[in-house]
Amino acid sequence: MKGFFIRWLIHGLSLVVVVNIITGIRVDNWQTMAVAALVLGLLNAFLRPVLLLFTLPINILTLGLLTLFINAGLFALASWLVRGFFVDGFWNAFFGALVFSITSGLLNFMFNPERDTIRR
Repeated sequence: MKGFFIRWLIHGLSLVVVVNIITGIRVDNWQTMAVAALVLGLLNAFLRPVLLLFTLPINILTLGLLTLFINAGLFALASWLVRGFFVDGFWNAFFGALVFSITSGLLNFMFNPERDTIRR
């Protein structure tokens, strides 16, 4: 459970970075930011693997570039699901998802809760 909250916090911080860098993405308040981070985390955890599995042959042909468009679609879907989280257009979703992925990946690497435990 502790790992869940750490990942939620990491996604929230990543979303703060995205909102401050990409001008076409905005959030009304911090409560909406928390809900949007939760929705993005859930979409990335449950829907993204299914989409990657179904698009695997095309993804192999495009050398993984389709994954960037899937991430952009999930980012736009999150803005559609969360009231108060706005993404203006596809390219803002594309670059927002790119910045979100890079930021959350770096933060997960730095603050990974499973890295500190001993695996046997």
